Amino acid sequence: MKKAGGRRAGAGRKPGSGLYQESTTVMRVPVSQKTAIGDLLAVYAKQQQQRQNRESLDSPQVFAFPDSAAQPMAVPLYASKVPAGFPSPADDHVEQRLDPSAYLIDQADTTFFVTIQGESMIEAGLMPGDKAVVDKGKSAVVGDIVLAMIDGEFTIKTLAKQQDGTPKLLPANSSGRYTPILIQAPMQFEVWGVVIGSFRRFR
Repeated sequence: MKKAGGRRAGAGRKPGSGLYQESTTVMRVPVSQKTAIGDLLAVYAKQQQQRQNRESLDSPQVFAFPDSAAQPMAVPLYASKVPAGFPSPADDHVEQRLDPSAYLIDQADTTFFVTIQGESMIEAGLMPGDKAVVDKGKSAVVGDIVLAMIDGEFTIKTLAKQQDGTPKLLPANSSGRYTPILIQAPMQFEVWGVVIGSFRRFR
């Protein structure tokens, strides 16, 4: 006969989840202290959320601006597709000449670079050490990757919205190490610019 009820493997709240980010227990409290204890737990839950947000920031550390005195350059852009090699200079397949700065930057006076730190955005193609191209002149919309400041610390995440319309910031890393950052009062939040590209060197 099948036994009904009982504990099932994997059932129940996952460890580290819930309002307090840890296991809970049942206890009896004086009725007169119920409100005070509830307020205390609400403050504790907010502190836990703020701690989790800080751990998910991956704050970029290095900021730089385009060199306004740099001379434009034009590097050959080949029309032929080369999976794992380099086209012969004798090939007559130069489609155009490409200036890397002009390709990466829309408005030089509103653009700056930041160095990616951490792995929270690796699935968006932003690796540690990459230079993200940030344009502070563009208006951010949901779905943009943005450079944001939260309580005085910078982070790069994807801009989204909570059900009540307030912002939230999403990582691009499915490992579970990084969690969405929910913007709540009294957090100080500001979008500094939209990430429009990135670049890296291998050598």
